[in-house]
Amino acid sequence: MNSPNETPDQFSQFPLPHFTLTPPLPNPNPNFPPTPNSTPTLTPVLDSNTNATPSLDDQLLPFPVPKKRRRGRPRRTASTSSFQLLTFPNDSFNPNVPYSDPNPYSIPSSVAASTQTSQPKIADEIIVINKESTAEALTALSAGFPADSLTEEEIDFGVVSSVGGIEQVNYILIRNHIIAKWRENIFNWVTKEMFVDSIPQHCRTLLDSAYDYLVTHGYINFGVAPAIKDKIPVGLSKGNVVIIGAGLAGLAAARQLMRFGFKVTVLEGRKRAGGRVYTKKMEGGNRVSAAADLGGSVLTGTLGNPLGIMAKQLGASLFKVRDKCPLYRMDGSPVDPDMDMKVETAFNRLLDKASKLRQLMGEVSMDVSLGAALETFRQVYRDAVTEEEINLFNWHLANLEYANAGLVSKLSLAFWDQDDPYDMGGDHCFLPGGNGRLIQALAENVPILYEKTVHTIRYGSDGVQVTAGNQVFEGDMALCTVPLGVLKSGSIKFVPELPQRKLDGIKRLGFGLLNKVAMLFPYVFWGTDLDTFGHLTEDPSRRGEFFLFYSYATVAGGPLLLALVAGEAAHMFETLPPTDAVTQVLQILKGIYEPQGITVPEPLQTVCTRWGGDPFSLGSYSNVAVGASGDDYDILAESVGDGRLFFAGEATTRRYPATMHGAFLTGLREAANMAQYANARTAKKKIDRSPSNNVHSCASLL
Repeated sequence: MNSPNETPDQFSQFPLPHFTLTPPLPNPNPNFPPTPNSTPTLTPVLDSNTNATPSLDDQLLPFPVPKKRRRGRPRRTASTSSFQLLTFPNDSFNPNVPYSDPNPYSIPSSVAASTQTSQPKIADEIIVINKESTAEALTALSAGFPADSLTEEEIDFGVVSSVGGIEQVNYILIRNHIIAKWRENIFNWVTKEMFVDSIPQHCRTLLDSAYDYLVTHGYINFGVAPAIKDKIPVGLSKGNVVIIGAGLAGLAAARQLMRFGFKVTVLEGRKRAGGRVYTKKMEGGNRVSAAADLGGSVLTGTLGNPLGIMAKQLGASLFKVRDKCPLYRMDGSPVDPDMDMKVETAFNRLLDKASKLRQLMGEVSMDVSLGAALETFRQVYRDAVTEEEINLFNWHLANLEYANAGLVSKLSLAFWDQDDPYDMGGDHCFLPGGNGRLIQALAENVPILYEKTVHTIRYGSDGVQVTAGNQVFEGDMALCTVPLGVLKSGSIKFVPELPQRKLDGIKRLGFGLLNKVAMLFPYVFWGTDLDTFGHLTEDPSRRGEFFLFYSYATVAGGPLLLALVAGEAAHMFETLPPTDAVTQVLQILKGIYEPQGITVPEPLQTVCTRWGGDPFSLGSYSNVAVGASGDDYDILAESVGDGRLFFAGEATTRRYPATMHGAFLTGLREAANMAQYANARTAKKKIDRSPSNNVHSCASLL
């Protein structure tokens, strides 16, 4: 039986709506090809005995997707968005009914072109692998795959000879089946031969393409299980790769590239691996100790989260961060729950109004901040007018600034939450013992050179040269995983200079700051019935100062409490003496607990972070600032030098920015891209990568 805060199997309670994959309709306008990454039209197959034709809306079953819960306190009154899955009347869908795709169009890929000439003709019928297609589609959905269409990445890889029709449907069924089978036992290495008996002979080519794609891009057979770690070949002969940075992105890429047969050298400026993921062991007298996550700490969403899968491979159980989060006034007295709920509801309502406003404003909203919109609405609707209401409103602004590591006055009204549709879903969790366990497992047997501060990266048609101090490291390719703050600072010189579109993207995106005060106490005095509690301030400019406390007593191995500093206060905190910071935190705690008759002891050890002053990060994580958009994440991810210099890290993924799992996934993504370029060079083929359809680049071209 699971402990109260232990996360059970995430799929055991998952609703399984009935839906079926169907081929897309013919393109209604033959002059314009369908968009590759658009969702195909879903067509109900009607029973021959049905007299009336049901409307399409009657066939669609709403499937709730929880709106992204930002870090810190979740939105308790959050609405849920939904997408719709197709159902069929009277279970009339027959997978054996032949279907001919009347208007397929070719994939714009040289890989697809070669596949099309050699691939045997796929029979015009939808295959039946088993009776679990719905459950397998949901598993694939949690891994980031749409239920009834291909991703742009799959299209680029050339998984099918043409997009649309029966071949695509069969590929998706096979892809989902492979993912689901590996998820059943993430400790084993899944081989292609395991599926030969269940996949029809005429679909073996699709099995090959689905398996190769999933393995190459790290959707299966990834992590730190012994059976997977042992798959690194003895002879590394594919080429030499230099990776700058031993954070989650760099380590994920290094392990994957080594598995592909590349010789890898990782250069890390610090004395440790992990980058912005840093678990420090804190110790006091009487053998009291705890593991404090001073950087990335919460796994935001567990459904399909690759770090959750790795934690399971390590034998760790994730612990849910409980929703209970009481707030306390400046004098330490608790905020009235009704008042708390009233202001929170008003705050969420203003966020919804801001969303509607940007729809009305269109592109103009790119030049307006979220903070300006919220403050205007607050004054117009007078949702927070009393002193306590304003203090509560400011607390929620601080929570929002924590979620985005940026001031609301600098966040883009248009795109601050552009990644919401890609939320992993599931609980927000702690990893017992700290996220350093993941780093330690990933870094094992990876060749990392520490205290190597890179200052120059040269790239050209013949390879790369990376200079750290007076040492030069040469390779066929390089992967740069340094944080956006380092790229913004210009401390690394690129020769030749990076393309202007990438420099502009680096400048537009925001990179904010979050700091922490970690305190190890001799015992737990705050109770173990909650994981978070908040504290209000009167000064709006200091609203993020120690506004939220995290209790790690249940997972850190000792009585550990962390106080967060967000927003403008995080920048002021950088110059605050540590003793003053600890004194202020203790005053807050004494104001809360001493009126309850609880003595607050002196901490045994304290640590104050300074992420803004760390030369290897210069901040915490990225956000979409005014003037930027999600396209800028794509621009930062683009390789340069005709497949010689690549980029990874949380600021290079528009789907999962500012998250640990986002950084990890970009490492796997770039390992696949690097392998593809290396293979193309060996085969003397040219890979055509279309640039992002960014509004700024289009404007500059005009």
